[in-house]
Amino acid sequence: MEPVIPQPTPFGLSLRTALTMLAFTIVFTALMAGTYEATQSTIAASAEEAKLQLINEVLPPASYDNALLRDELKLAAAPELGLPKGASVWRARKAGQPVALVLEAVAPDGYAGKIRLVMAVMQDGSLGGVRVVEHHETPGLGDYIDPKKDKNKAAPWIEQFKALTGQAWKVKKDGGDIAYRTGATISARAVTNAVARVAAFARSEQAHLYQQGAQP
Repeated sequence: MEPVIPQPTPFGLSLRTALTMLAFTIVFTALMAGTYEATQSTIAASAEEAKLQLINEVLPPASYDNALLRDELKLAAAPELGLPKGASVWRARKAGQPVALVLEAVAPDGYAGKIRLVMAVMQDGSLGGVRVVEHHETPGLGDYIDPKKDKNKAAPWIEQFKALTGQAWKVKKDGGDIAYRTGATISARAVTNAVARVAAFARSEQAHLYQQGAQP
């Protein structure tokens, strides 16, 4: 006589299914946690590398020797930079002496909204350089403020700011020295005015900004 195999009850089936799902969830969570731990440092390193690469476009790497990204000052509020809810300032030094301030900022009055910037203001008040990092200006018209979109690769519009000292940081239409492209004055004016405000802030506050916080 063949043995009688007991049939699982509905409760037993539900319990077995629940235990299987629980085991799967535990294994999946463990795998995800392991993957996150394994990739977290790589992701962080890539983000820092990208940030430093951008900063080095406005400030020559040879001009400083400190760990720039570690020498960061967080401002709780920075309306002068167009960032009332806070901003970052990175302090470049060489042999322990101040070289430049690298600041993030926003021009609030672009043609199509806010224009995010990063710029370096040297210790003597001149500019190391300016880069547009985010904007929504009209493609093919106002987007020349971004060197990646500027069709003039030999002499991008944004390079006009390099080494300027601030005597006439206005577009030529407003009586300044900064050239602009016909039909796209608003974009150029927004960036130029923001650069002038940020540079003035950096020059007036540089001693205070360098003194805040401990030097890493």
